[in-house]
Amino acid sequence: MGEVVEDSVDRHVAVWVKELAWMDPVKEAIFFRLAILARHAGRTRRDILDSDGLKQWQYKVLLMLRRLGPPYETSPSHLAELLGLTRGALSARLATVEEAGLIVRTHETGDRRRVRVRLTDAGYATFEQHAAAEEAGEIELLAALTPAERRTLADLLRKLVLAAES
Repeated sequence: MGEVVEDSVDRHVAVWVKELAWMDPVKEAIFFRLAILARHAGRTRRDILDSDGLKQWQYKVLLMLRRLGPPYETSPSHLAELLGLTRGALSARLATVEEAGLIVRTHETGDRRRVRVRLTDAGYATFEQHAAAEEAGEIELLAALTPAERRTLADLLRKLVLAAES
């Protein structure tokens, strides 16, 4: 294994370990690095969305519809539930996504009260473009690790997620 290069977290921990004798420096390094990576991922995602003028919540609408699989549609109440919104909050948001041509709201045949929200071809393409750009950025960051290190990291993070979710 090569020489360990010091990062900003090492410097942060070095300061605080002197001030807080009770602090676990390994724990601090782990959580500070996770926070940096989360900020990096969030910033990258925002930059990708900003490049096309898409807002995070608009992308989430496309993402949820895409996750449902073909025909990429659902009821507004189910979509609101998936997004953690009230139906009223969702309805106001859907108007701008529909105006952009990314979704369409249709009434079911025979019952005008029943509405369906469906991803359009343009919405599908917009989702694909943003997801692919995000994927490329994540792959670029993970290139610092070998395939075996990536698998180990994924397995270790799974353990932490399971502990957090229990």
